[in-house]
Amino acid sequence: MEEVALRSNLTGVNMFKHLLVPVDGSDVSKKSLKKVAELAKVDKAAVTLVYVSDPMPPMIYSDSTMGYGITKKDHQKVCAAYAADVFKKAAAALGSGTKANTLHISDSNLSEGILEGAKKAKADVIVMASHKRTGIKGVLLGSETHEVIVHSKLPVLVLG
Repeated sequence: MEEVALRSNLTGVNMFKHLLVPVDGSDVSKKSLKKVAELAKVDKAAVTLVYVSDPMPPMIYSDSTMGYGITKKDHQKVCAAYAADVFKKAAAALGSGTKANTLHISDSNLSEGILEGAKKAKADVIVMASHKRTGIKGVLLGSETHEVIVHSKLPVLVLG
């Protein structure tokens, strides 16, 4: 991060104007927000936090063999409430010096939701945290960061 600050100060040119930052409430996501705040400050960039939720409610099973589901409307309410909580915690992690817009996207594919968010926010870079999954975990769980990098037309800055 110091390298970015130094380069930006030396050239007098801001590298980015609008950062799109996917957040999910995880520890990895929270830890990266300090770096995002530094980058936004150095570049005097706008920040938009994006949370992506699945538009379809999951099937919830009770203890019996009879399953029951929740309505799509109830699911959307729960997702919106959860997104608001994630945004509140992310804003706190960014600190009071960094204002952030928020964007809640419903998409069954996380990487597509992030890319949609970048388009809606008119961001010029996507800043993501990496969960650093390797080996069998990386193969089985996949990497949303990798998917975003592969399909994005914007630069993707990955924070470790």
